[in-house]
Amino acid sequence: MYQFTEVAPGKYVLSLDNHVEIVEALNAFCIENDIFSGSVSGIGAINEATFRFLNPATKKYVDKSFAEQMEITNLTGNISQKDGKPYLHLHITASRSDYSCIGGHLLSARINGACELVVENYWDSDPIGRRFDEETGLNLYEF
Repeated sequence: MYQFTEVAPGKYVLSLDNHVEIVEALNAFCIENDIFSGSVSGIGAINEATFRFLNPATKKYVDKSFAEQMEITNLTGNISQKDGKPYLHLHITASRSDYSCIGGHLLSARINGACELVVENYWDSDPIGRRFDEETGLNLYEF
């Protein structure tokens, strides 16, 4: 599913295998390495993805799927803990073949080519939790 190396204490460079789903692989990595507070960044290529957008007026999410070859121009996010499990909050910008970009909250994406990530584990801190906020409809940090 992935290969990785620790380049500094708590800092990992990952190469995800072709055709794997990014969120699934990243979640497995966090579980395997006990990462419950951290950050993620990366680039790569995908050929299918589902993005999410929150409508603040209704507090409802709108999901949209795409099935086309795209370059990940930026994948960024954070890792926290909810219900004793890693909680990934990821955003993505992807470029289409016409050089236009789309993006949003990343629900899922399948690699078609490569995906290279950097994960930083905030291992000196207590896990950062999440709590549901009624006003915004979001799972916000809980310190």
